[in-house]
Amino acid sequence: MSQSISIQTRFWTWQGFPIRYQTSGTQGPPLLLIHGFGAHSDHWRKNLTDLGHTHRVYAIDLIGYGQSAKPAPGTPFHYTFETWGQQVIDFCQDIIGEPTFLVGNSIGCIVAMQAATMAPNQVHGLVVLDCSLRLLHDRKRATLPWYRSAPTPLIQAILNYKPIGNFFFSQLAKPKTLKNILRQAYGRKEAVTDELIELLLAPARDPAAVDVFVAFISYSQGPLPEDLLPQLTCPVLMLWGNADPWEPIELGRELSEYKVVEQFIPLEGVGHCPQDEAPELVNPLITEWVQRKAATSLVQ
Repeated sequence: MSQSISIQTRFWTWQGFPIRYQTSGTQGPPLLLIHGFGAHSDHWRKNLTDLGHTHRVYAIDLIGYGQSAKPAPGTPFHYTFETWGQQVIDFCQDIIGEPTFLVGNSIGCIVAMQAATMAPNQVHGLVVLDCSLRLLHDRKRATLPWYRSAPTPLIQAILNYKPIGNFFFSQLAKPKTLKNILRQAYGRKEAVTDELIELLLAPARDPAAVDVFVAFISYSQGPLPEDLLPQLTCPVLMLWGNADPWEPIELGRELSEYKVVEQFIPLEGVGHCPQDEAPELVNPLITEWVQRKAATSLVQ
């Protein structure tokens, strides 16, 4: 009979702000799970216990999300991948205490890549789940026809007008709206449960959440995955849902051509959030790859 694995919720003070994280497991190579845009560490609730049987697992709320602090943008820092990358590096140093395998979903993949380029000695390897391709980035939009790229700055400017931004966010942060969005993003529609909707909406009720939302929607600069992958010195495993409508798998395959990417594994019928839609597929793939990488590093 396998030992029961519990999940503990803790808080860590980073640059004067409280940061929530969850942890499970007491032995094995450490993993840090990094959520995507609009999510938080509860999006890994189906992974923490399972992975905790063979790893020390941590899932963090990036600053601005979940139960972590949501300081106003620009006071004292901006919501950028450099900020979140530094948060991850400091967490690995202060809480985990040793080099770590980073596991990201969506923009969490960019955060992981950013951290790994900033502090390569702190990262053993990356597991990438449906990486954000950042298709609204300035450099991406520059390659589109004018009629497709022109509206984006206008929309961003409109949303930065506080009454409009607040109204738009209030409409998004409704159970029915969020359910429709997730049912579009998820390949496995049955995974979009009322529990998931409530978990994701709870932090949105914080009055400060709207400013973080608008700040990121307006963030069209910073690194692209193709900027960071050539800089990485650690191995990468890519898992990609072949039913992801936001980050098409055909574009994801192009990223697998970088030499640091050891494997690219498509997940049949899975959408943008494989860890939540198909944990029975994702958890064993993470465990097998990380255990193999960890064993190799011990031999070297």
